[in-house]
Amino acid sequence: MSPRFALALLLLSASVALGEESVRRTVEDAGVHVPVLTKAPELVGFVEATYPPEAEAQGLAAQVTMQITIGADGRVSEVHVTQPAGHGFDEAAIEAVKRFAFTPAEIDFQPAAVQVEYVYHFVLKVPDAGVPEAIDAGPPPKAHATLEGTLITRGSRTRIMGGVVICVNQPGPEALSDEKGHFSLEIEAGECQVRVVSADHKNFETVEVLEPNETRVVNYYVLPKVVGYETVVRGTRDKKEVVDRTVSRQEIQKVPGTFGDPVRVVQNFPGVARAPLISGALVIRGASANESLTFFDGVEIPILFHLGGGPSVVNAEFIDKIDFFPGGFGARYGRAIGGVVDVGSRRGAADTYHGVAKIDFLDSSLFFEAPLADGMSIAAAARRSYIDVLLPPILEVAQRSSPQAAFVNAVPVYWDYQIRFDAGARRGHTEESGSSTFSVFAFGSDDTLKVVATGGARSLNVSLDAHTTFHRVVGNWTWREGAVTYRLTPYLGYDLVSLSLANLISLKADQWSQGLRQDLQVDATPWLSVHAGTDIYNHGLSGQAELPVIDGTQYVGFPGADPKTPTQTIREDLDTLDGAIFAEVDLKAGPVTVTPGVRATHTFVTRQTRHSIDPRLWVRYQLLETTAIKGSVGLYTQTPSPIDFEPAPFGNPNLGTEKAFQTSLGVSHRFSPVINVDLTGFYNRRFDLAVSPGNTIVNPDGTVTDELYGNRGLGRAYGLELLARHEVTKNFFGWIAYTLSRSETRRSGVQNDYGLTGVDQTHVLTVIGSYRFDNGWEFGGRYRYVTGNPTTPLKAGAPDHYQADANGYSSTTGDFRSARLPAFNQLDLRVDRYFVFQKWTLDLYLDVQNVLNTQNIETTIDDYRHRERVYVSGIPILPVLGVKASF
Repeated sequence: MSPRFALALLLLSASVALGEESVRRTVEDAGVHVPVLTKAPELVGFVEATYPPEAEAQGLAAQVTMQITIGADGRVSEVHVTQPAGHGFDEAAIEAVKRFAFTPAEIDFQPAAVQVEYVYHFVLKVPDAGVPEAIDAGPPPKAHATLEGTLITRGSRTRIMGGVVICVNQPGPEALSDEKGHFSLEIEAGECQVRVVSADHKNFETVEVLEPNETRVVNYYVLPKVVGYETVVRGTRDKKEVVDRTVSRQEIQKVPGTFGDPVRVVQNFPGVARAPLISGALVIRGASANESLTFFDGVEIPILFHLGGGPSVVNAEFIDKIDFFPGGFGARYGRAIGGVVDVGSRRGAADTYHGVAKIDFLDSSLFFEAPLADGMSIAAAARRSYIDVLLPPILEVAQRSSPQAAFVNAVPVYWDYQIRFDAGARRGHTEESGSSTFSVFAFGSDDTLKVVATGGARSLNVSLDAHTTFHRVVGNWTWREGAVTYRLTPYLGYDLVSLSLANLISLKADQWSQGLRQDLQVDATPWLSVHAGTDIYNHGLSGQAELPVIDGTQYVGFPGADPKTPTQTIREDLDTLDGAIFAEVDLKAGPVTVTPGVRATHTFVTRQTRHSIDPRLWVRYQLLETTAIKGSVGLYTQTPSPIDFEPAPFGNPNLGTEKAFQTSLGVSHRFSPVINVDLTGFYNRRFDLAVSPGNTIVNPDGTVTDELYGNRGLGRAYGLELLARHEVTKNFFGWIAYTLSRSETRRSGVQNDYGLTGVDQTHVLTVIGSYRFDNGWEFGGRYRYVTGNPTTPLKAGAPDHYQADANGYSSTTGDFRSARLPAFNQLDLRVDRYFVFQKWTLDLYLDVQNVLNTQNIETTIDDYRHRERVYVSGIPILPVLGVKASF
């Protein structure tokens, strides 16, 4: 076995075990730090193994697979055979490998020990007969030939880098495939028993017969070891946040009940309450939906899901990972007092073109990516729904079968698009020192939603029409030089929102946004790292509204006529400029990491100026190799909506910023390399919340002004979160998520106790599991139990209250939010069947929501006299059959 062959196999194994591709891409490891491999070991001293005499006499060849430990000094300290060959090969390989010499590997730029998989090949050599000079040496040597070609992953057409190609029946020659999968092997003419070896692919063998001086060009399609879940945790940066749920690509498209949508997986994590069906909002740790923010590649987007509880606004193929911070997030994020979701995209393909076509009962989508030149690529995707065609007939049948029941008829129509251009480092490669990369990403979404609630022999009649559009163009330039990394991210955005409610209210808002982010990270020493940057955000809104008059309701004369409220047209142009600087310092001392951080913000909103300084602190103590304790405290600030700063009667120019003091303490333990448990307790206190009505002001002239809004809201949320997670392996992944929490609110200056918020859910339990069989079948399930939301009940036996001037009835209710809706129970199942062809893969799937057809309650509606309250159920059993083809 030659040193070059040994080195190739070693580097290949190291890249699979700790390699570069996923230094960018991390999977949460229960808070346990798995440092980043910054330099792979290199073989500098090869020792050839002694061929076992008995095996040589029998003409046997073999390969021995081992796991070797390379110390920080470059010496081999341990060797374990994982796939023995017998016949003395194992012992000979161990003896030789123990004498190998390497340049030390570096982790976080420091020499460190690593483990790699190594395969030692024993190939029989043709003995030299030692012919005397005077005797004819025999026939002349055979002519040579060349075998060259490309190694391609079967089913996806991805090029295989680092694959080894050998002729088993010819000693010596071997070739290593480059980053484009290309190889060239010089051999003797005649028969070549080809073998392709790659760490994450099955061995490929074939026979080629080459004529003298022939150059044969081939393509070898090599079957991956696993088509599905298998991924390798190659490195993870040390996360400061006490809770940071990071999800890999293998998981985000496989969770049952999500229809293969990536971002909806976030709804299954601890700390996230279940939102109403049609909203798709994120309710995080008891905060309202508008107190949390969603980002895509670090840029804020208005909605994360299509309206009507649809999929996320980004095609799954574009998503690299999802970072979810339910609280205690870093100083680089601001303008939120709840939680943060940041979705990261991935570069386009650099090896060859790839595509994905997906069709199911909800929508259809196309995705395509291709290299343009060396280091340049482009990727694009588009999607269009047709739920508006399929859903109404289903609901109509359901309503005919239960004429007295109430139904929500939600008719959503959505489409979205994404296109990305990349230049610089290829996907799966870590940028080298002194290099820079550049990308431009344009994406957008459009939603139209018409909601009609009917029931009780059509005694209910509520309608809502909503239209939301947004577009973003995001640029990114990243430069690296040694321990310094700098990122510059400019972006532009346009949003359009319109809303019509029962022909009474009409709203329309055109919004433009521009922003610039700068991130600088300096890893000065192994114990000191500095991260600083700026975050500038400008937002302009031009809105128009048709509303009932604000200063009182006027009705036409009684009796006989329907009451009508005069309307007025309001037009507003509002501007917001938010600029922030932030800094964090990581200080490491043995098992303790302390990260102080601060974010300073200056905001100019509707001719008003506001300032805030938010200090934050994270502490991590690595108690054991598998156990860590984490805690955080911090102040978070959010500016109310610009319209809230308008003069009376629309707002209050004296409003201040809303604030939250967030604390959390957690412990994580890794029971095995794939089983992690994380337990976190949290307490969040929100204060200075903008609520209505505000204060009553007595003016100098004796008149009285009632402020529409005031900073008089107080809130608190506290609880425990548990996540027991089985990481992605060859065949299985899953987790159990449980949240025990309470969310309360009250007004300051009023002698009242805290009461429940409308989003309080005491118990939220989610169980997810999915298993992949080697024959291409995959089965998964998700079960959810959620405590019902608080509601204010009707007062039993109360008399009717008829409002003569309004020609209608008003309700008589019991104590505010003293009752709850029934608990939510739902079981979802998903079945996939994969077919791997030479150049493409086919996935047939059936994703069934609410398999048990549970009548889960979404909301309530009263009859016209407020005597009876009708439950409005969510979706019945909903099977979605689809097909996905990828190449």
